[in-house]
Formats: sequence, structure tokens, C-alpha cells
Amino acid sequence: MTQHVFGQIVIRRIVESICVEFDALSFFPQTTQDDWVRHRTWMEPWALDPVSGNLVLTIQAFLMRTRHHTILVDTCVGDHKPRPLRPFWHMQKLNTFLPRLAAAGVAPEDVDYVMCTHLHWDHVGWNTQLRDGRWVPTFPNAKYIFAEAEWKSFEALHRREPQPHFVDSILPVMEAGQAQLVRSDFALDDEVWLEPTPGHTPGHVCVHLASQGAQAVITGDCIHSPVQCAEPGWIMRADQDAALASATRRRFLERYCDSGVTVCATHFPEPSVGRIIQREDAFWFDYEAADG
Repeated sequence: MTQHVFGQIVIRRIVESICVEFDALSFFPQTTQDDWVRHRTWMEPWALDPVSGNLVLTIQAFLMRTRHHTILVDTCVGDHKPRPLRPFWHMQKLNTFLPRLAAAGVAPEDVDYVMCTHLHWDHVGWNTQLRDGRWVPTFPNAKYIFAEAEWKSFEALHRREPQPHFVDSILPVMEAGQAQLVRSDFALDDEVWLEPTPGHTPGHVCVHLASQGAQAVITGDCIHSPVQCAEPGWIMRADQDAALASATRRRFLERYCDSGVTVCATHFPEPSVGRIIQREDAFWFDYEAADG
């Protein structure tokens, strides 16, 4: 299992699955076939499946081990979760996430913090697991960090229209007293903090880390595919506020372009880690090798 080292912080990717189920045109509904012509040559087959025309997306969490804490950022889809609107995730039984976490040397009891970039179902699934017919927190000793703005928006949404993932992956954490609602710029310490990146959802955050001069940022859904580096204005269909999401993404790319900060791109194809660099009038994602 590969790792990336930033000063005294070690990051490992915990991959639940590789998803090749989303059609590129419907994922970015404002695009046309002509828009994709100039990108297919460099995206296929690594980021775009040449047979189906579907995007290649990684469903993963990031495990961070700092001097003081063991932290998970996002928790994927989860097993046994009812997701009827996404048949390929509905009641899935992959049994990959916890074994891969164990292979990284971490048991659920070892996790001190779970940080959710936002509360969409493919980022909160392993917040809980089914035990004796009940959904209970997977990480019994962890505090789950939710941006308060994100919690409030999803609580309101759930009141208007019941959300299955809110019931099985978020409420049980609240009821167990393990949730900590924070400002969108919350700092755990001087090594790990949140950065507000609203638009995809109202309280979306990225997670920034720094140690001994090295820095990295975990994107969540601020950006979904490397094609959005070249086309930062492309709107993903689940962006709740499309204009704000586009502006936030451009600011993110501008901020980290040629900055030396490593970007851990949550849904980018493997190996998902690299740096934003300038390319002509847009940006490029320059992948970097793991440290072993």
C-alpha cells in the first residue's frame, strides 16, 4: 500500500472501489460530444473508459496519521446501505474498506477523528456499520467533524424530502454523541484545518494539512475529474449552486497552481495525488509518485 509523506504526516489512500458507471455527458450535463473531442485522447483509458464513454472515478478515503492523531477524511459509500437511486451502490457488499484500513495498520478503534468534506452519500457511508440490526458508528472512539453549515443544510433537506443516507450514516453519529459541529474554517491544530469551499454543497470544505514546510489539501468534491482542471467552468450535475461551485473551483485552482502544495483529489483516477500547474489559459494536474 502506497503512502505519501508530508513532514511528520503520513497519508494513505483507502480505496473502496473504482467506479465506471457515470456517463460523461450526463455527469457534466452542459457539455456536448464536441466538447469532449479535444480531451478524449489524453483521458482515455485512464480517466475516461473508451468503450462506454463513462468517467473513471475513484471512491476512496484518505487516512492521515499525524504526530498526535489518526484521522480519516470521508468514508466512501459503505456496505449494506440502501441506495435505490444508484443501483450500482444499492446494498453493495464489497468488503473492501475495513480490510484495507486494517492493511494500513489501523483498526476502527484507533481512529481519533473522521472529517467529512460534505454529507453526500459516497462520502459518509462508512461513518456507520450495521450491528445487531442497528446502524452504529464504525469508529467508536472518534469525533466526527461536520461543518455546521453542511449539517444544517442536510437536516433541512431531510425534513423536506427524507434522505436514506442521512438516516443510516449521519443521524446515528449524532445520536451517539460523537458528532462535532464546527465552523467551515475549523482548525484541529496547527497541522490540520478546514478550508470552506461551498457550491457543490452549502457547507463543503477541503481539508488542509501542513508539517515541516510541506503542505497538502484534500479536495472532496470541490473538483471531480482532471478534465475540470482544463475546463474549470464545467458544472457537475450534483453541484447544488452551480455558479458558486464553478467560482469556488476556479479560486481553488488559482490558489494552488504552481504553489508547491500537493493536491489529494478525492475522485481522480489513481494514484489521485499530484499538483496543479499552469497550462496555457487553464490548469493541469501533474501526478506524482508515492513514497513507497
